[in-house]
Amino acid sequence: MKASKSLMRKAHFLGTKIRNLRKRNNLTMEDLSSRCVNVDAENAPSVSYLSMIERGKRYPSEAILEVIAQVFHKEISWFLDGVPEEQEIIPDKGSRGGISGMALEPGFLFSNEILQIAIPEMLSQTGTTGRQFAHLLIRAYQEHHQNHFPDLERAAEEVGEKRMPLRLDDIKDIIKKLGLRIKWFDRLPEAKINELYSGEQYKKANSDDCSTSLVTSYFEPSNTIYLNSLLKSHPLRLKYDLAVYIGHSVLHNKEGRKNLLVHNSHHNEQFDNQQSFQSSTINAKDIMYAWRDFESSFFAGALLCPKVAFRQLLDRYAYSGKVSQMAEVSESVAMRRMTAVSSYPHWHYFDAFSPGKLKAVYRGNGIPLPWGNMRMVEDPCRHWAVFRMIDMPTNGTSAQLSILEVEGKPRIYCCNSSGVNDLTGSHHVLCAGIDLNPAIEAQGHNSHDLSLALKAHCMKKGGSAKLPKAIKKDLLAVAKILNIGWIEQGIEREVRLICTRGAACPRKPECYQR
Repeated sequence: MKASKSLMRKAHFLGTKIRNLRKRNNLTMEDLSSRCVNVDAENAPSVSYLSMIERGKRYPSEAILEVIAQVFHKEISWFLDGVPEEQEIIPDKGSRGGISGMALEPGFLFSNEILQIAIPEMLSQTGTTGRQFAHLLIRAYQEHHQNHFPDLERAAEEVGEKRMPLRLDDIKDIIKKLGLRIKWFDRLPEAKINELYSGEQYKKANSDDCSTSLVTSYFEPSNTIYLNSLLKSHPLRLKYDLAVYIGHSVLHNKEGRKNLLVHNSHHNEQFDNQQSFQSSTINAKDIMYAWRDFESSFFAGALLCPKVAFRQLLDRYAYSGKVSQMAEVSESVAMRRMTAVSSYPHWHYFDAFSPGKLKAVYRGNGIPLPWGNMRMVEDPCRHWAVFRMIDMPTNGTSAQLSILEVEGKPRIYCCNSSGVNDLTGSHHVLCAGIDLNPAIEAQGHNSHDLSLALKAHCMKKGGSAKLPKAIKKDLLAVAKILNIGWIEQGIEREVRLICTRGAACPRKPECYQR
């Protein structure tokens, strides 16, 4: 039976409501279908038809809707668009990591066909480049899966045989076994710049300061890796570049695409060379190339820091800076691998450059960003550890406990920031941190009440304060169980109220009014 046109015009959220009701009552589609049969076998929907209704692919007839309504003891009118209670309509998309999702309802407006038309228009009107959008998609996928990619881990472990540290000679042996060869260059020829890397893109990368951009390596099909001679004095970066090309070779079968690695304080490390990504247009090939770069980068980290061995090293040294030295990798690689191998899943990672640019972002704990990759903000909160360490360039680390309001509720974060200099001499700050609230809950404490109490304590002290003894005792217990040494360091220092923007400052008086 067909749905009437009047019903279709008022049933945009019908599938969502049925799905929400079914799940809230812990029913499978088979359960709901059998209950409908008990009410009216003739008009009961099959499991496959129920699935299409819930996904907005079909609208039920009034007779079928009447059967479903009887099962849930609802009036038919409840399933139509006029119900004011939004929570009954919109499902919580949430996410395992990163910012909360939004419901793609009504479903017909979010079909593949409509999105394929709308996304390019959105990119064009907002000035978002195709490359930025591609990396945003990948980051969202990475955060949703909380940096767990077992297939890539296994592929890296098969190649590296789970050795750690993996020394340069070991990597060269792998290169040789894969039939790859290495050549060195001192200066990238002009012809090679035009071939590998859009001339306009290269000029743009170097427009602010020629010293901030450096082509470290590139791949020439079908088997030659060209390395910048500068890498001879930077063995950790050399190992990483070679590991990335091993990843491209293993995962993508040395397919004919040219690859280029650029070290640049104003851009991400990896560029697609055949597509400049400066345009707002984007196609499937752009996304595929960006995804392959991500896979190869993740593979490189897994090759240099195999999961089990690196997790044991983290436990042995309580996540201290020694782990990068012991694994013989850069601090950046070590921090990024923490987020992937730690048994505690609620991590974030930033790589921040002055005056306010994030080169890399990962938010498996959903922490709001103080700034973004696509634009800078004029009123960043001065109390984030990354801001303070950028403003006062010093080497070393800084552990900090922070209170940040997220979706109207205070949460407790702890981070460890490290000031470093890159290959071009540019100062930047690496920051790895965790959301402590899940760990507090795991110890039987009410994390919300504890966060509220700690926020109130900081507010009384002007925004920063030493921990009260009772809260300090609880957090020390959490730190011991997590075995993350810099949490204990942060506990011994002042806790700071932080915010995402100066305009949202919770301090009294506000920082930007002083």
